[in-house]
Amino acid sequence: MWVSKFKRDMKRLMLLLAFVLMVLPSALKAQQVPLYSQYMMNKYLLNPAFAGSEGYTSYNLTARQQWMGFGDANTPSTQALAVQTRVLKTSFLSKSRLIRNTSRKKPSGRVGLGGYVFNDRNGVINRTGLQGTYAYHIQVGEGQLSFGASGTIYQFKIDDDELILPDEDLGVPDPLIEGRRNTMFIPDASAGIYYMYHNLYVGFSGTNLFQSVLKFGSDDSYSSYKLLRNYYLMGGYRIQIDDKYSLEPSLLLHSTEDFNMQADINVKAYYKNDYWMGFSYRTGSALISMVGVKVGKLYFGYAYDYSLRDIQNLSYGSHEIMVGLRFGDSQRRYRWLRRF
Repeated sequence: MWVSKFKRDMKRLMLLLAFVLMVLPSALKAQQVPLYSQYMMNKYLLNPAFAGSEGYTSYNLTARQQWMGFGDANTPSTQALAVQTRVLKTSFLSKSRLIRNTSRKKPSGRVGLGGYVFNDRNGVINRTGLQGTYAYHIQVGEGQLSFGASGTIYQFKIDDDELILPDEDLGVPDPLIEGRRNTMFIPDASAGIYYMYHNLYVGFSGTNLFQSVLKFGSDDSYSSYKLLRNYYLMGGYRIQIDDKYSLEPSLLLHSTEDFNMQADINVKAYYKNDYWMGFSYRTGSALISMVGVKVGKLYFGYAYDYSLRDIQNLSYGSHEIMVGLRFGDSQRRYRWLRRF
């Protein structure tokens, strides 16, 4: 029986690879953009609709340092702490609320909540903020369709002490810097849709939806620095080879508002769902290797990015560490239709 199932899975894999080949020519034109290498372990960072979709309550800490050894303390770095959960019909939280107030309506089991705080530094620019998410999950046949929206507020700051201006010794002010505000607080939003059917998932999301404008300079001529919208299309399929081994090919397409595109082509192998390793190719940018292990409710992941650009000759590559804590019955991952 497993042989016929494996053949069906291989047909689905071939369809996915065919889709990759269709989009690859345009993706090769992409410029490098900052992405999480281990997004597969925490899709919520890229798509708010993922919050609560699997029925778990999970905490994820991700720390990324690019181009280590480059000799500059201001090389890009990112830290993010995320939490997301599902408000279940049978959760401890919902039961305790109903005991305190019997007049309240019983939870539908369709709501997901999430949030994360982040700090992102790139050169002299630093962004620190937080995001809150509401998601709603509905049954569609034997699959689950999810919708999510997030609100974000972050502080945009330029470090004056690290600025080096070409005409500074001559006393000539830079018109882009002169008269600017040191710190700006910027609101933004993101939205997404996510579908899962057994071992298949696909999602689409957009971030920076407000396209907020950064105000620089002492006059209106430098007030049109607008943040571009970013779009993410992700998909993958988990192939269960036998009761111990499984294989998960996946794809992430990223595009900005002006159609600069990039693709991550990934494959991960699992052993008993407790150990995994994987490889990714980020078009025109990097080769990525990943390893991870799960110990009880804790799981750990590490990714190394080998840049395909000249900067690799001056650095030790980019490194990303992920630590997660997950609560919830493991059977919910496969029986969510009846549990929520």
